Amino acid sequence: MTFLQRLWVYQSERFPLKKTVPLLAVFSAASICVSAQLAGRPLPAWPAFVAAFVVALSLFFQMRACDEWKDAEDDRRYRPDRPIPRGLIAQSTILYLGALTVPLTALAVWLWHPPVLWVLLATWLWLAAMTAEFGAPAWLKARPILYLVSHMAIMPLIDLVLTSIEWLPGGGAAPGLWMFLALSFVNGCVLEIGRKLWAPENEIAGVDSYSGLWGVRRAADVWLVSVAVSYALLVGLGFATGVGWFAAGLGALAFAVSARAALSYRSAPTPEAQARMDSVSGLWIFFCYATAGFLPYLIEAV
Repeated sequence: MTFLQRLWVYQSERFPLKKTVPLLAVFSAASICVSAQLAGRPLPAWPAFVAAFVVALSLFFQMRACDEWKDAEDDRRYRPDRPIPRGLIAQSTILYLGALTVPLTALAVWLWHPPVLWVLLATWLWLAAMTAEFGAPAWLKARPILYLVSHMAIMPLIDLVLTSIEWLPGGGAAPGLWMFLALSFVNGCVLEIGRKLWAPENEIAGVDSYSGLWGVRRAADVWLVSVAVSYALLVGLGFATGVGWFAAGLGALAFAVSARAALSYRSAPTPEAQARMDSVSGLWIFFCYATAGFLPYLIEAV
C-alpha cells in the first residue's frame, strides 16, 4: 500500500474520522452555544466555531498520538494486531503528525483571540503529565479509579478551552458553566468505561478492561450510574438555559435506551452486547451535547 493508503487504514482503526468528526463538530459548537446561552450573550461570529472545531479535532488527535507513545510496549506485547505493532505505519509517523497539529491548534486560537492560548497551554501541560502517567505509572495503574479520574480530567480542560473561545472575548464565564465542565468530565467516564466493557471471550491477557477489573455486573452498574449523573447535569443545564423540562423529557427517553443496553450486557455479556455498549456510549454523549448546545435555540426558533 502507498503511505496515504496505510494512513487511511490507520485512521479507520485508531481515529475513525467518520465517527470522530461529527461528534467533535457537535461537541465544539455546543460548547460555544452553552457558554453564550448561560451568559445571555449572542453567539459569536462563525470563525469562533471554526477555531473551536480545529482545536477539538487537533487535541483529540494529539491525545491519540500520545497514547500510541505511552502504550507502545503494552501494544507490542498484548495487542500486536494494532496498526503500529503490526508494522502498518511507524510510531514516529503518528508522533510527527501529532506534533504538526500543535502549531495548527495554536494558530487557530491566535487568529480568533490570542488570550485563549493560556487556557490551551494549561491543557497541553495536563496532557503531557498524563502521557508521563504523572511520574508514577505502576502506582497509578494499580488504582483504576484514580487512573480514570486523572485521565478524564482532561475532558473539562478541553471544554474550558472551547468555551473560552466564547467567554474570554465575551466578558467572562457564566457562573453556571461549571455544570457543562462537569458534564464533560462525566461523559468522558461514560465513554471510557463503555468502550472497555468487554465480553468474557474478548478479554485480553495483560490488558485492563473495566469488565475484567470489576466484573461484568459491577462494571455495567458503574457505567449506568455515570450515565445517570450525566443525565442529572444535562437537566440542570437545561433549567439554567430555560429548557429544563424539555431536556428532562428527551433525556429520560435516551436514558431508558442506555439503561436497556446496560441491563442487556449485564445479563448476557456477548460480543454483540459489548459492541452495543460501545455504540450507546458514543450516542449518549452525542445526544447530551446536541441537547445542551442546540435545544435552547431550537425552542426559541419554534
